[in-house]
Amino acid sequence: MSDIQPLPSTPARDDLTGLFHPGPVSPPVEWRIEDGLTGYEDALAFMEERVAAIHAGTAQELVWLIEHPPLYTAGTSANAADLTEPDRFPVFQTGRGGQYTYHGPGQRVAYVMLDLKRRRQDVRAFVAALEAWVIGTLDRFSVKGERREDRVGVWVQRPERAGPAPGVIAEDKIAAIGIRLRKWVSFHGVSINVEPDLSHYAGIVPCGVSEHGVTSLVDLGLPVTMADLDVALKAEFETVFGAVE
Repeated sequence: MSDIQPLPSTPARDDLTGLFHPGPVSPPVEWRIEDGLTGYEDALAFMEERVAAIHAGTAQELVWLIEHPPLYTAGTSANAADLTEPDRFPVFQTGRGGQYTYHGPGQRVAYVMLDLKRRRQDVRAFVAALEAWVIGTLDRFSVKGERREDRVGVWVQRPERAGPAPGVIAEDKIAAIGIRLRKWVSFHGVSINVEPDLSHYAGIVPCGVSEHGVTSLVDLGLPVTMADLDVALKAEFETVFGAVE
């Protein structure tokens, strides 16, 4: 989802611990879980308002956990040819980096609104920290999430399936990352598949990658609930980014 190039090599998780913690006088990050489904336009309007308030110093940083109704979003690098079924679900243009992605019920979207001036003004390292957050969260369910130099997001190997070419292991994307910064305050964020309808991805080429698929925690055979994931996300967030309330 992000058009920011990945780091040449992802720092080890321990190397990122504390790197994006705020200064000692910063308040904890607000942690908010939204019930039901949140419309995409409503989410964008809320993020715009909150990011402005964070920059002005009148609101806390925020991690906002939501689910969307089925929809597609187009990032700033989206290729129109990758929208293969334009009438299937609503399509929203968005200012985040990256290409086409899907959001829908059963997928946890975590919108991350952090003031990097209080933390570290390094965009690529911030993307790596978000990846580390997701990978650490998946590790709590014994899922080995990995990043790739040539494609964004977090991936899992599927050796039980035939790969895209002889000698190449099949892989599926389990989480997407796409961010935007305004005056060093981040918004948009990450999405992790818990139990979405994976057939809904058929209307796009997800993030422009056609040779690999998508998966979810439940698709991998894990009876994980959204509440289970939220607990793990919160614990790992505190490791990488600091205290929440």
